Amino acid sequence: MKFVLASFLALFLFLNLSAQSITPLDSASQVTFKIKNLGFNTTGSFSGLAGTITFNPDNPDGCSFDVHIDASTVNTGVELRDKHLRSEDYFDVKNYPKIRFVSVKITGTKKNGTLFVSGKLTMRGITKDISFPFTWETIKDGYLFNGSFKLNRRDFKVGGGSTVSDNLTVLLKVVAKKV
Repeated sequence: MKFVLASFLALFLFLNLSAQSITPLDSASQVTFKIKNLGFNTTGSFSGLAGTITFNPDNPDGCSFDVHIDASTVNTGVELRDKHLRSEDYFDVKNYPKIRFVSVKITGTKKNGTLFVSGKLTMRGITKDISFPFTWETIKDGYLFNGSFKLNRRDFKVGGGSTVSDNLTVLLKVVAKKV
């Protein structure tokens, strides 16, 4: 009887600590950015979000993100500018169609509902380390993740000597569910 009870308890703990695999939903998510151009704030977005997320907030060490967006979907609301952003001068979507993030480590923070992710961001064939905090909340059949990070576009050879600022902020609102 003790063996059965111990086995049941072990199975319960395993199921409770095991992370679940979920898929980001492009249609419900937002990947946006803001950058200064000639001193004015310019905003834009990407779509085509896809990948795999393994998540259990009670076990950050067992969590992972491997997600990407379609670089050709860049949208600032100005078609001529968007066409230029897709060119070799900026995202070079013909040769580098995806922007990808793969987590390396996820850790807890002192603030409930907030975790910290470190990982590799690849754009235009260049991979750089980035880290940022993100929040999570449980939603029906999944999670909502919110986060933001800053990066220097020149680190990825995006835009050369253009009139846009070197630094931009990326904002993430990602809905991920079991599919």
